[in-house]
Amino acid sequence: MKQGKVVIVMPAYFAAKTILKTFRDISKKLRIEKNIILVDDASGDETVEIAKKLGIRVFVHKSNLGYGGNQKTCYEQALKLNPEIVVLIHPDYQYDSSLTEELIRPIKDGWLDVMLGNRIRTRQEALEGGMPIYKYFGNRLLTIIENIVMGLNLGEYHTGFRAYRRKVLERVPFKKFSNGFVFDQEILISSAYSGFKIGDIPVPVRYFSEASSINFIKSVQYGIITILTLLKYIFDKFGIFSFTIFDHKQIVKNK
Repeated sequence: MKQGKVVIVMPAYFAAKTILKTFRDISKKLRIEKNIILVDDASGDETVEIAKKLGIRVFVHKSNLGYGGNQKTCYEQALKLNPEIVVLIHPDYQYDSSLTEELIRPIKDGWLDVMLGNRIRTRQEALEGGMPIYKYFGNRLLTIIENIVMGLNLGEYHTGFRAYRRKVLERVPFKKFSNGFVFDQEILISSAYSGFKIGDIPVPVRYFSEASSINFIKSVQYGIITILTLLKYIFDKFGIFSFTIFDHKQIVKNK
């Protein structure tokens, strides 16, 4: 495999009870390189203190900027370290971070640009892992629609465990994306618009009281905004309207 710096970013919000377990699951090889960044979105708990004791690079927002706003800082700081790959891991222990090296392998091998940790290998596993049933069916519906619109065949688009080749973050205009939860969809849809290759691997998921999760109403809002973002993709692709969340300067062509 090609060697290159891997930077891990963690957008944190009240993660004091889970950051240690998440950190310990990351492979020793990646931990000792000390290229792990945590951005605390004005949590107000002990997240920052614990992260610093673990040797994590910590950045703190003075006021809450939202989930997307947190990721913007994550990627801005990560790119300063000149990485080959940037990995996003939620520090709420919902995802199995021990699979990080498997997640990034296709990017290191040079045949994919974005990798996602797919929580839904089977319905039974997802529901037994604690995923709320409304979230499961909402996830399935949105994923089907997104695959049809963008011509992909991904297991899911709504995971908080993902990896990007550096050139993806340098190309897509992520600073113009939403500060809310739909940031995750905007960056994927924008990446697909620019022709970057996206893949996924199955990962186990844990739902418990300390794990972050948006409620039903916010989930519905998230779904509606995701559909609107797909409409922007369609309108822009067909030259009807132009939107700032897409890169219009240079399009990467899949070979």
